[in-house]
Amino acid sequence: MTDALVTLDKLTVEFDERPVVDRVNLSVHRGDIITIIGPNGAGKTTLIKSVLGLQKVSSGRVSLARGLVVGYVPQHLALEATLPLSVKRFMMLTGRSLSACQAALAKTGVGHLLEASVHHLSGGETQRLLLARALVREPDLLVLDEPAQGVDINGQAALYELIRRLRDELNCGVIMISHDLHLVMAATDKVICLNQHICCSGHPADISHDPAFIDTFGHQVAESLAVYHHHHNHRHDLHGDVVDSGQALADTDHQECSGHAHH
Repeated sequence: MTDALVTLDKLTVEFDERPVVDRVNLSVHRGDIITIIGPNGAGKTTLIKSVLGLQKVSSGRVSLARGLVVGYVPQHLALEATLPLSVKRFMMLTGRSLSACQAALAKTGVGHLLEASVHHLSGGETQRLLLARALVREPDLLVLDEPAQGVDINGQAALYELIRRLRDELNCGVIMISHDLHLVMAATDKVICLNQHICCSGHPADISHDPAFIDTFGHQVAESLAVYHHHHNHRHDLHGDVVDSGQALADTDHQECSGHAHH
């Protein structure tokens, strides 16, 4: 195993002497997609902010690889509604060249929106723009806080598939927060269930059987995830529609999905 991009060693963050993140150990390497799940108030965003250096650590240590470049996609984009701002201008604020900005937008499927107003983008287009802004830094590590926020179910599937593809192309590591547990099953390599401390962690196909997971999310969610499976024998377009044809499409009709991820 290569050296870790990020290592958390007994990371603890306290607010008013109350631990919000409690003695968390975690390592992220190139090629990893690690998804952090947990109930509201579990400390997920605080953990990510600690990795980014935006949150003071009470005890423990955050170790970053030398020269690590991080691309960050926040949960929300807050812009002044009366401020005219094109996608081109928004990307150029990164300080990168126009060609680099165009290349990043093309990678996330929104290159055609270069002259569009940021204020007129759909939820899915906005998230792809934020992802492009993170990619223009050529990151070693992508940190994504609810990257599918405000995106419909088909668009979410396409967005998570894009994240996996970018991981492969860039050979980067990914830390992601997500609340949609069914899509996590198809989109990640390792799941960490956080409720101040790490309750359980492991491959998404196994974690639904863990007693700590059941205690946190309940039997109904655990049972639905235990039988959820998604065949990756097709691709989605920008809107989440299947674009491959033939046998791949026929096989897609027989996905072994409990509720087809519309829980």
